Amino acid sequence: MATFRLQGSKVLAVDLTGDAVKAKNGSMVAYDGQMAFKKMSGGGEGLRGMVTRRLTGEQMEMMEVKGQGTCFFADRASEINLVQLHGDKLFVESSNLLCADGGLRTGTSFTGLRGGATGTGLFTTTVEGTGQAAIMSDGPAVVLRVTPQYPLSVDPGAYIAHQGNVQQSFQSGVTFRTFLGEGGGEAFQIRFEGDGLVYVQPSERNTVGGEI
Repeated sequence: MATFRLQGSKVLAVDLTGDAVKAKNGSMVAYDGQMAFKKMSGGGEGLRGMVTRRLTGEQMEMMEVKGQGTCFFADRASEINLVQLHGDKLFVESSNLLCADGGLRTGTSFTGLRGGATGTGLFTTTVEGTGQAAIMSDGPAVVLRVTPQYPLSVDPGAYIAHQGNVQQSFQSGVTFRTFLGEGGGEAFQIRFEGDGLVYVQPSERNTVGGEI
């Protein structure tokens, strides 16, 4: 199995011994040893995945990297966070997925009305199985715990990913900027309940209602 490690906070080093990883297309910045690169259709899910992603609007361009040596990945100087999966599932915005172990399965999942707030469609990317994945954030990510006693509400523009036994719902709310009359017109939140982790970034994407 490939070994993931960080070189600083913005470069991912992956040690390969004949195995493979899936990485965001064009994210390789350097490598040593012998590597082979192959573009993957449908986010690495073949023809079915390509059709599904085209229908859902959840776009993800991936490549397979296989070989012996070390490959280095980065994307627009984004901060990189390592996620370890033990047979569970990671839900992540496709633009925030940098790399995943070749044995992990990727797919799409319906996320309900959250997509209507973010403007990224009603579906999100899933990564499932046992192995490591690397996700990106605009600024250092914050990992927040959700428990049955303490549900969590997240600004949709700051959401990156979540994992664990967590249910999400879409709710209206009022942000501090909206209260001051400085909001962009969108006052929606994602509410997480259950037991798991939610990854958020300290920078907000533009949404349908503008910057929150």
